[in-house]
Amino acid sequence: MLNFSVYKNKRIKCAGLGEVLFDVYPTGPKIGGATANFAFHCRQNGIEAAVISSVGKDALGFLSRDLLAKKFLPALLSVSDRPTGTVNVTLSDKGIPNYTFASDTAYDNINVNDEMCAMVSTLDMICFGTLAQRNQKSHKAIMRLLDMTKKDCLRVFDVNLRGDFYTKEIIEGSLQRSEIVKCNDDELPYLCSIAGIKEINPDNYFEYLKSMDIFCFIYTEGAKQSTVYLNDQKSVQNTLKVEAVDTVGAGDSFTATLVSQLMKGTDLKTAHALAVKVAAFVCTKKGAMPEIPYSMFD
Repeated sequence: MLNFSVYKNKRIKCAGLGEVLFDVYPTGPKIGGATANFAFHCRQNGIEAAVISSVGKDALGFLSRDLLAKKFLPALLSVSDRPTGTVNVTLSDKGIPNYTFASDTAYDNINVNDEMCAMVSTLDMICFGTLAQRNQKSHKAIMRLLDMTKKDCLRVFDVNLRGDFYTKEIIEGSLQRSEIVKCNDDELPYLCSIAGIKEINPDNYFEYLKSMDIFCFIYTEGAKQSTVYLNDQKSVQNTLKVEAVDTVGAGDSFTATLVSQLMKGTDLKTAHALAVKVAAFVCTKKGAMPEIPYSMFD
């Protein structure tokens, strides 16, 4: 069972481990990357947050350091000879993104250093996904750092399937190192198939996760609703209706808000409702890291 009460009234430290990249819109680049987005929104929820990744020696690499610093996000970024990661983003009329990822980038080649090792050993929570594991070098680096976390560190696996940048082995290895798992309705069929689950639904997948001693499952269904399973609790809430400008990063803000609030001692229903509100707000802004109004957290 997962006990969040041990973190209440504690100075909580977390990190996003994986990709730092630029979402390149027709109007220009914006800093992003799922795990970096997660860390940013944890900080907005009052959690001490940092980013662990790699950037190039190029202009975008220098810009990423500057932008993360302006967002008060400490960043342990190994320097790579490969270019800083980019993804071309085109949006539908409803703000739904389509991604084209650059290959063999800096975040595909993370070099583990002593500073990263020292940081992960102090964390209370760490978030990671599949995209940065598409290259063996970063896959091994991420697995190594996850294995260095302390016993009571919550490892949040945001499945985040993109293109064909994942394998059954990557997902199974990630699940073995997770206490919390998040996926969406597009990803669930594949997860069920590799788990041998014939009837695809989130209830069945949570039963499978519990057999692996994973007792928190976050399941989102876009504009419809979201479901959170926590031990023997289940919370279902409708997605708020907004005029979506850009849904990039909405899921990251949802997960970050939900888990941050649970760690701070907020009950499941209240934490879930706030996560829904934050994600809806992010959908009304351009880019994955908009500043959330303080009033939203009151």
